[in-house]
Amino acid sequence: MSNYKSHAINEFRAAGWTDENGNFNDEMQEAICNHVLALLDVFADEGHSGSSAPYAISLFKRLASFEPIGPLTGEDWEWNEVGDGVYQNKRMSSVFKQADRYDGKPYWIDGKVFWEWCSSSDIDSGEPFKSYYTGSGSHVVIEFPWNKPEHSEYVFVPTSQFPHEVLE
Repeated sequence: MSNYKSHAINEFRAAGWTDENGNFNDEMQEAICNHVLALLDVFADEGHSGSSAPYAISLFKRLASFEPIGPLTGEDWEWNEVGDGVYQNKRMSSVFKQADRYDGKPYWIDGKVFWEWCSSSDIDSGEPFKSYYTGSGSHVVIEFPWNKPEHSEYVFVPTSQFPHEVLE
């Protein structure tokens, strides 16, 4: 058994997904963990070292998440028409362009994430919590070449009940 697989099995137990005999508590979790173990077998068989392993993991994560590995160029081959004059980037599905929006400039639909304080009787503690959402105001015009930022811009939305970012 590889060190990768041994580590994963120990972590499954530490997470409470398995008992002391390695039996899973949930069928769906077992299926996912078995898929991960199969990926770890392939990874271990490739014999990655301390320098190649992080690179391979990073590249795999990006590709498995359908993220680009280099800047978007905006070239014609990168676009699919998904509606009447609406184009979606093939390399990054959250980038669009259309002639009648933003003067035809491309835009990232997840550029801004709005958040506000909320309270709900459904929450046991009754403590305020942050609610996050996106909408058409989340769009940010981009220019090529373009790399997705590490994260979206987070924008606080005041409410009458919670007018400030910091709870008072």
